[in-house]
Amino acid sequence: MAQWLHMSQLIQRLPDVTVNNLYPPTAFPIEVRHFLAEWIESQRWDDFVQDKVEQEGQARALLDQTISMLQSIAQQNANVVDRMKLMQISRNMTVFQQQPLQFGVMVRDILRKERVLLNTPTQIPNQPQYQQYPSRESSFPNMQDVDHLVLKVLDVQDIRQKMHQLQEELNWERQNYEGLQGPIQQNGLDPTKSEIQKLQNHIQQLEYNVKAMATKRFQLLQECVDCLDQCQTRLISRLKAWRWEQHKAAIGHPFDENLNPLQTWCEQLLGVNGKLRQELMLMVEPIPELQERLGKLLQVLIQSSLVVEKQPPQVIKTQSKFSTTVRYLLGEKAQIINELQARNLSSVPGDNVGELINNTAILEHNTASKSTCATFRNMSIKKIKRADRKGSESVTEEKFALLFSTEITITGCDTPYRIQMISLPVVVIVHGSQDNNALATIIWDCAFSEPDRVPFVVPERVPWRMMYNTLNSKFTTEVQTQHNLDQYNQHFLAQKIFDKPDFVDDFSSMMVSWAQFNKEVLPGRPFTFWQWFEGVMDLTKKHLKTYWSEGLIFGFIGKQHLHLILKDRPNGTFLLRFSDSEIGGITIAYVSATENGGQKIQNIQPFTKRDLEIRSLGDRIRDIGHITHLYPEFPKHEVFKKFYSEPQASPSGGYIPVSLQTKVGITPVPDVSFRHQFPQPFSPQEAITQDMMESPTNSDVILCMCLFSSSTGNNMDLDLDSILQTLNN
Repeated sequence: MAQWLHMSQLIQRLPDVTVNNLYPPTAFPIEVRHFLAEWIESQRWDDFVQDKVEQEGQARALLDQTISMLQSIAQQNANVVDRMKLMQISRNMTVFQQQPLQFGVMVRDILRKERVLLNTPTQIPNQPQYQQYPSRESSFPNMQDVDHLVLKVLDVQDIRQKMHQLQEELNWERQNYEGLQGPIQQNGLDPTKSEIQKLQNHIQQLEYNVKAMATKRFQLLQECVDCLDQCQTRLISRLKAWRWEQHKAAIGHPFDENLNPLQTWCEQLLGVNGKLRQELMLMVEPIPELQERLGKLLQVLIQSSLVVEKQPPQVIKTQSKFSTTVRYLLGEKAQIINELQARNLSSVPGDNVGELINNTAILEHNTASKSTCATFRNMSIKKIKRADRKGSESVTEEKFALLFSTEITITGCDTPYRIQMISLPVVVIVHGSQDNNALATIIWDCAFSEPDRVPFVVPERVPWRMMYNTLNSKFTTEVQTQHNLDQYNQHFLAQKIFDKPDFVDDFSSMMVSWAQFNKEVLPGRPFTFWQWFEGVMDLTKKHLKTYWSEGLIFGFIGKQHLHLILKDRPNGTFLLRFSDSEIGGITIAYVSATENGGQKIQNIQPFTKRDLEIRSLGDRIRDIGHITHLYPEFPKHEVFKKFYSEPQASPSGGYIPVSLQTKVGITPVPDVSFRHQFPQPFSPQEAITQDMMESPTNSDVILCMCLFSSSTGNNMDLDLDSILQTLNN
């Protein structure tokens, strides 16, 4: 945490507000932050006092070392964006060269504040918050719990064996005593009274010891059953938590899929239960209460031990193959049930609501992993019987589940146990066009369902903060990136889903409904919020992962907001934003000059997946001469150079080489005046320049792909100015 505080407060004290907003300290690699933090802590800052002029030399030396350190780290950093960020911060720090003592005092105050903060419990901002499975137990089962229980059972067995030995000795002494009560011994010797009394005392002591051991044995058996109950309750709670985490993994939550420790505990508890039942059978007098408890514990343990290790796909198309794996002890059988049947598992009818092919599997034991699994290979839903839908409910909102069932016989038990387990909810579709809406149903279910719910009840509305965490988690998981959506992305997404483009306050507690998520189309658009967001996610995953991960894409931002941040930038400054008018598009917004010498913001026609399959984003950025610097002021050729394609080799056979290039043409559209206010760090009082407000046109840019060929001695490439001149004529 120390390196976060050093960089955070040091950067925030720099004079360039734009730099502070764009480059939070957590954006830098952890090794950079750690190195800078250690260096800052190794220097002496506490001695600086504002009025001691004699300390200026020492302060100037530390300032020069800090600037030199930043520049050195920047030169050694392979990441272009990080390098330019560090260089810009080092340049901004030169303002303290006129007053180096002020710099020393500032760092002193930061370090003092840090010590206070480190001693105060705080929560790191922007840390992903994952919903945990609530457990009434203080802890989950562990090997120590089970080992302690096993030792108790061994004590019970040891006492039983000792009781058996004492009972044999007691029986022998009683036989001897009865022999002494006869008229005269065969050898003619009469036993003395003292010998008889001694034997009586010994018999009484043996009887006392047997009774004491019987009492202790009974107490130990009760303790063992109580301990078994507690261990099993915690184990089942952990099994439920495992299933809960498996459910949440669909939206990117962390999940440890290793079942081996749980299997070990399960097997040990099953063994303990069997030994305790055996001990009760060996009791002279039966204890019905303990026998009944052990029977119920065994039934619950067996019912809870059936786990769907590999879930079926949660969106299943009829007539398509899929697989799933159930982990347990015996052969399994699967059938498909609807939501109502899932709520009444104790009375599930034998009829399926669908016809499943290849729905039986045989037990297979893996000696290497010591696991026993039934894998359903090449399963398929041939047809499905749907329930009556209510109102405007779509088929993609109807949830089903796979029901796995089997019978198991336990040694020592007369009747077999019938056990069953359902899969996570699935949506059955008949056409690929339904996949997107079906996935929305699954996302909502995974994100907002409660533990131990009635299948498959979900809330109709949730707070925006929960929705945003879900979107961020799903986006980063799907794209496979560590770069999260930031606060500006979050604000724009909220504005879009709530249709409040001018709302500048906090959306966190506002309630978003399922209808707003994926039932009602966005205003003025033919698609829902989820369809639009999923399109962006898919585009980023397939074509923009590296750009996004390196922070080159601003992402989700409205046209009003981008006017505020681009309005004072030089001509040619651009940023990359996801299109809000098309599904799966990214556009380039840039600053250009107007005819009267003012400025205007233009948006190039969005690039879709098909466009980027033809020519990459990096090559398109290189092609467009209008754009020169990535916002705020990074030369595009330095930032995007590594994304440029190498020139193609000349074709063989005497053919003329052909190349594709991106060109743009301008089509005027009516002027739009934006009076949008946005929360800090972009000041709500900040207005658009008068030149922009008075500009007669605010242009969108139409993109076209031009096919060029060139031959030796005759360059047939057309430059951009020639094309624009032709278009203007």
